[in-house]
Amino acid sequence: MKGQEWYQENDVAEAYEDKRFSGGGRFIDRREKEAVLDALGPVEDRRILEVACGTGRFTVLLAGRGADIVGMDISEAMLEQGRRKARSAGVTESLSFMQGDAGRLPFPDDHFDSVFAMRFFHLAPDPEGFIREMRRVAKEQVFFDTFDRYSTRSLYNWALPMGSRLYSGREARQLVVDADLELANVKHDFVLPYGFYRAIPGWVARPFRAADAALGGTSIGDRLASVSYWDTRVREGPLADPR
Repeated sequence: MKGQEWYQENDVAEAYEDKRFSGGGRFIDRREKEAVLDALGPVEDRRILEVACGTGRFTVLLAGRGADIVGMDISEAMLEQGRRKARSAGVTESLSFMQGDAGRLPFPDDHFDSVFAMRFFHLAPDPEGFIREMRRVAKEQVFFDTFDRYSTRSLYNWALPMGSRLYSGREARQLVVDADLELANVKHDFVLPYGFYRAIPGWVARPFRAADAALGGTSIGDRLASVSYWDTRVREGPLADPR
């Protein structure tokens, strides 16, 4: 089953967070939220778009911090999970969810201060087109993550139930350049792949995560990391014609 087809299944949406962010997966959730908050900085009264928002993990978090945020996703089943989460958190007034295609964002140019996407580009059939759309509607910043090709992620990628695209550092940087973006910062993490953490209880994962984070703070850890977080800025002037 291809990535987008798998992702839109109702049973996938219902079990999405329990399978990925319980047990040792809590360390993944914590690190991803930290990466988003660090990159976006203070978000109060800022207009933000999350592309491929899924179940609203980040959308609801940022709304609770005062952001004026839109979460867009192709899966209505995922969006319904996000709406429930927003109602439970009491933040429905400051966010909206909408179903849509990331390749044709229904917003004018420079509409958002920041645009970000997490866990998206490994499923993206047209990453070049998607990131250009993100850049088009962003006034200041585009933030995204990638799974790294030359890492432990590749060891179990074949076993995943959907297609999963891995990127070399060169390929990810080329995405940034071709979208007329400037790289402000990149951080790498998780020498041990996400699948390892999801497969073990939290108390078992804790010492592994501590060792992983320590190794990740070295040049060797950067080279072996399975995840990269790309923080970019919009260049001044109009978006270049890709033709």
